[in-house]
Amino acid sequence: MGLSADLSGKRALITGASSAGFGRYFATSLADAGAHVLATARRKGPLNELKQQIESSGGSCSTAVLDVTDIQNVRDVIGSQGPFDIVVNNAGVSVPKPILDQTDEDYEFVLKTNLKGVWNVGKECARVLKDARKSGSIINIASITGIRQVMHISPYAASKAAVIHLTKQMALEFARYDIRVNAIAPGWFESDLTRDFFDTDEGKALVKRVPMRRLGDYESFGGSLMLLASDASSFMTGSVIAVDGGHLLGSL
Repeated sequence: MGLSADLSGKRALITGASSAGFGRYFATSLADAGAHVLATARRKGPLNELKQQIESSGGSCSTAVLDVTDIQNVRDVIGSQGPFDIVVNNAGVSVPKPILDQTDEDYEFVLKTNLKGVWNVGKECARVLKDARKSGSIINIASITGIRQVMHISPYAASKAAVIHLTKQMALEFARYDIRVNAIAPGWFESDLTRDFFDTDEGKALVKRVPMRRLGDYESFGGSLMLLASDASSFMTGSVIAVDGGHLLGSL
């Protein structure tokens, strides 16, 4: 897991927790560190499976159906179950197409989930923390595509660039309430969704452009996640941590 942390007594909210990739990893990692995890997503079935997985390992988990684009749903869940010491804004979508093939519906779908979702959840979690006079850590999951360009995912890249700037805006405004807001920008990671692509010639060529010459794995996230979730980062806010094998350092 990288950096170890004791999160006993902490309560963590994870959005997009039903995904087999980052969301599930974030939830299980925080639960393994002792936090009680509220795992949320739009699909109930996978959340139940995640809850069973965490509890079978001795962790503590509850679930809630949450659509991050629905502000009333967000307020209901956070208002009834918050405040949360740790918030991981992980929910995200992408529609891979060239710009000229992207429809208005594609654009709205991606921006509404990836950007407005972070706005909705971050704002409401901060409001509840402020009212309770509690400190907290909000961790927004961005992407290196929000910093450098890549073909055929322009709405996604634009949304992640906006998430990075929103992270800094939230950090500035929430600092007076001792609420920290930071972001993690992952590079290319192997997952069930990407494994076939990285077996192709195009995928192998992309991996060669990563200075470390390999893809990330979820354990590579442990250090950055636990750093930002724990008091070890108590004087960090507005930071963006790239976890990308040096990909952003690659020459043009």
